[in-house]
Amino acid sequence: MTPQSVQTSERFALGIDVGTSGVRAALLDPAGGPVGLSAARMEDNGAEPRDPAVWERTLAAALAGLDPAARKRVGAVSVDGTSGTVLGLDDRNAPLGTALLYNDSVEDPRIAPAIAEVAPRTSAAHGPSSGLARAMTLSTKARIRRIVHQADWVAGLLSASPWKSDESNALKTGYDPVERRWPDWLGSVIDPNLLPEVVAAGAATGRVTADAAARYDLPQGAVVVAGTTDGCASFLATGAARPGEGVTALGTTLTLKLLSDRPVFDPDCGIYSHRIGSLWLAGGASNSGGGALAAHFTATEIATLCEQIDPEQDSGLDYYPLPKPGERFPVADPTLPPRTEPRPGDAALFLKGLLEGIARIEAAGYKRLGELGAPPLTCLRSVGRGAGNDIWSRIRRRILSVETASAQSEEAAAGVARLALKHISHTTAIGA
Repeated sequence: MTPQSVQTSERFALGIDVGTSGVRAALLDPAGGPVGLSAARMEDNGAEPRDPAVWERTLAAALAGLDPAARKRVGAVSVDGTSGTVLGLDDRNAPLGTALLYNDSVEDPRIAPAIAEVAPRTSAAHGPSSGLARAMTLSTKARIRRIVHQADWVAGLLSASPWKSDESNALKTGYDPVERRWPDWLGSVIDPNLLPEVVAAGAATGRVTADAAARYDLPQGAVVVAGTTDGCASFLATGAARPGEGVTALGTTLTLKLLSDRPVFDPDCGIYSHRIGSLWLAGGASNSGGGALAAHFTATEIATLCEQIDPEQDSGLDYYPLPKPGERFPVADPTLPPRTEPRPGDAALFLKGLLEGIARIEAAGYKRLGELGAPPLTCLRSVGRGAGNDIWSRIRRRILSVETASAQSEEAAAGVARLALKHISHTTAIGA
């Protein structure tokens, strides 16, 4: 992210991305252009990533890394956090111990069956590692009065308003994004009074207090805006904004996300939809991807062999690359074996077949989302390490036959800042 020149008449949108290893802060101008980016590591501010005191110190360090003059021009701020990370608070809104992180599974074997007994199949709250399962665990703590998500709590450090959550962070805690409320069945497994009020992502929830302004050197009265999860923020960072626009993350696995004008669900394939304002973000993750390539080639070998590949001609090979048996999406089959035979003697041709196979899985994934009711893929952006491989990109364009665009950013902090953009303008003064 290359900072642009600062005009003194402008206000900026501040995005704060809270992860498991650090906090990143990004400033955008009213047109969505980058102004500044800062990062701080949690390990430099404490040893325990579950400790909200570590989150707070890391937040302060990340904000301190932004240009002071630009920081003084913040007009609105929004926060994203890891999906399903929850924290218990007492009657003074002080944390009760540490949080349960997005990847913590609950130990009580009764919790997941209790959820399964009452929750609809399409709910994202199923399983021992759901946000709801962790919230149910926290609900048994002595002196518990409120349960909030990571993004809720960090945003609450800035605003004096009661803690509020957004429709994305609340999803895995059992929130119904279609009915836009906590469902009645939740009362069978947890006291609904413990859960936060939920508002739409991008809605104003309060203003930066005098205390927060002094502590973080931010303008008092800047609008605090409901955020989203880190995954949704990463999608928004790319610039995708209209139904039919998709983002593929080419990492160890293959993750697809598609913006839709309606929700789509397929519990068997792990597909559910996050609500972001009036739109929906649907997606799924295949076990194929960079991990399947790494089972056969090193990164250096891939780079060398790609120089020998013509991406415009099909190899004639029909592969389904997987690092080991088992697939989640676009088909759900825990026993599906990798298909990488026959293997030609030409290593470059073999690699080409693997790259084509992953591209066909990608195409099948977007087709599956369309079959479930999402709009057809109209424009594709790519992120992740694999997105920098030009040969693979050209193979994917040939197989998917869709318009492509460059990702404006891969910074989740920039994505969540976009939710705050509508609360600033070129003409409105600071503090108005």
